[in-house]
Amino acid sequence: MPMIDPAPPQPGKPPLWRTVWEFPLVAMIVALALVIGAIFISGQLFSNLPKYLDRNSAIALQGMAATLLVVLVMKYGVSRLGREKRDDFPLPPAFMDWARGLAIGAGLMTLAVGIAAALGVYRMTGWGTGSDYAIALFSAGLVAGFVEESLFRGVLFRWIEEMLGSWGALAITSFLFGFAHLFNENATVFSSVAIALEAGIMLGACYMLTRSLWLAVGLHMGWNVAQGYVFAVPVSGHPVEGLVRAELSGHPLLSGGAFGLEASIIGLGVATAAGVWILRKAMAAGQVRPPMWARPKV
Repeated sequence: MPMIDPAPPQPGKPPLWRTVWEFPLVAMIVALALVIGAIFISGQLFSNLPKYLDRNSAIALQGMAATLLVVLVMKYGVSRLGREKRDDFPLPPAFMDWARGLAIGAGLMTLAVGIAAALGVYRMTGWGTGSDYAIALFSAGLVAGFVEESLFRGVLFRWIEEMLGSWGALAITSFLFGFAHLFNENATVFSSVAIALEAGIMLGACYMLTRSLWLAVGLHMGWNVAQGYVFAVPVSGHPVEGLVRAELSGHPLLSGGAFGLEASIIGLGVATAAGVWILRKAMAAGQVRPPMWARPKV
């Protein structure tokens, strides 16, 4: 009598605990706890460095430690959360995407400064000491690039998009990113709105286009370092002693006032136009995702 192979077992419904664990809101909360925990731990571990090292060395080591710990948490912790497992720091495209972002960010800031100079609101007054290199390269560069992008794009955007779709994620994370800067030195409501529009859209669009953090990290770093260290423009309200000395003058809508060019219509126009251009590329590449209720049931 011929043997009849039994029918293959049908996959069962996943257990309730797994359904809850992998739900986007739960995954986002756990990921936030991991990233914020990494930031807190690195701060505690290296909080005493200023007692033993000079200011720049302490800032550099603190920045490198925070960045390394957050990237490790993202790569080996956050990447394993949720239904769709994804590493937002993949190694193959790392250097090219990061370098491309660095060039775009620095280029956009150079364009904004050039327009401001042509309009008479930005003027170099001499050479600077460059003494704030650690703040510019590590705090405003390395930490802002890797840590802020991990938090706002790698965690918040990722799982808000899974719940509310790309447009919902872009709107919410842009708002949160802009108003997170409301507590910065010299910040205003207008500067926060400007940051939300110019940086929130541009960095969110980078993440949508590439589905990794490298391009956004590079762009964020290039923009900040060129702004503060190369052109001596305040970085999101924080003055930086850079390679040159410069001053902003004229109407705050053009100069950005004490907050810097990010709060000017110049910075707003340049960065938002770039953000819309990258967003259009993401749309053309089919990277706009619908909200969870609009997706076909699997």
